[in-house]
Amino acid sequence: MKALLISFVVGTLVGVLYGVIRVKSPAPPIIALVGLLGMVIGEQGGAWLLAKKIQAGKVVPTHAVSERKDPR
Repeated sequence: MKALLISFVVGTLVGVLYGVIRVKSPAPPIIALVGLLGMVIGEQGGAWLLAKKIQAGKVVPTHAVSERKDPR
């Protein structure tokens, strides 16, 4: 929750700064929202891939490798 509040405050401050110096937003609102959606999807996808990689690393083989009993 703290990260969301910080993000909101910083975004608001940047918006106020843009308004004070009369700079237009770098992207039209719909383009910005689509970009944010892409970022969220990418973040979730990255977390999913990391979770799959971690789970795959913890897999224990179900068979044991037998040692040779007869010496050569």
